Amino acid sequence: MDQFHVSFPGLGIENLLIDRIAFSFNLGSREINIYWYGIIIATAFLVCLILSVRQAPRFGIKSDDMVDTFLLIIILAIIGARIYYVVFSWHDFSDNLLKIFQTRHGGLAFYGGLIGGILAVIIMAKYKKIKLIDFIDFLSVYVPLGHAIGRWGNFVNQEAFGTNTDLPWGMYSEQTYHYLAQYGDKYAPLSPVHPTFLYESLATFIIFLILYQIRKNSKQQGQTTAWYFILYGMVRFIIEGLRTDSLYVGNTDLRVSQILSLGLVVLGFVTLYIGSRSKAEPVIESADSAETSDFIKLEDLDNN
Repeated sequence: MDQFHVSFPGLGIENLLIDRIAFSFNLGSREINIYWYGIIIATAFLVCLILSVRQAPRFGIKSDDMVDTFLLIIILAIIGARIYYVVFSWHDFSDNLLKIFQTRHGGLAFYGGLIGGILAVIIMAKYKKIKLIDFIDFLSVYVPLGHAIGRWGNFVNQEAFGTNTDLPWGMYSEQTYHYLAQYGDKYAPLSPVHPTFLYESLATFIIFLILYQIRKNSKQQGQTTAWYFILYGMVRFIIEGLRTDSLYVGNTDLRVSQILSLGLVVLGFVTLYIGSRSKAEPVIESADSAETSDFIKLEDLDNN
């Protein structure tokens, strides 16, 4: 189903038509559909790339190195996100392995993408001879921003939503109905659900703003990354508890993302503790030049 209606009854929004296909074109005798999901994910990467390229010189990193790094991040993040999803949803793919390569309906898990992205940064830091902790600290600011944008792909696909709710911003669509109906009496298919994609989009954007300030003022290596682990880990743990499509460990009731979220929080606090026992030093020598805003200024956009 490429078209469906979404409603937010408590907000007076009814039957908002959503088309998963942005546009189509013919290639020979074949019609090619371009989906909003892919466009939104690509936009998330592009925005983060533009910001990081513009800010890299202030942190002692070459802009060209950022472009090369993002090319590898995009590849490994998408591969990692898909592998993670397939591994923990193997029952959906075991009967037809070709479905592994069909991603137009979603099926990219954030934690898999994060692992793939970190691997890409490690590889490029070694190849470009950039200090790894400084590189990760610089890039960690943009992860929640990309995440905030990317979550809107879940809205277009009507996935990653939560349990039933009476809150005024509860969401209902044909997709939520069909998904919840398969669970019998466990949920109320005709009732609104938590728009958890929206919760996570708002939360990660706030995390981006917080990390931006931390990176600008921090004199401790690893601090920005540590706070990303802590803040996102806590947010994801809470939101994951509301979702109806969580990936589980085998046949247990353990949600994979909640386990990883707890691990992130612990890792973040350990990183802060280790950093606090080390000699305080600026993350980069040119940190003072970052007093100007890290955001793309409107006038800069007009000049480009």
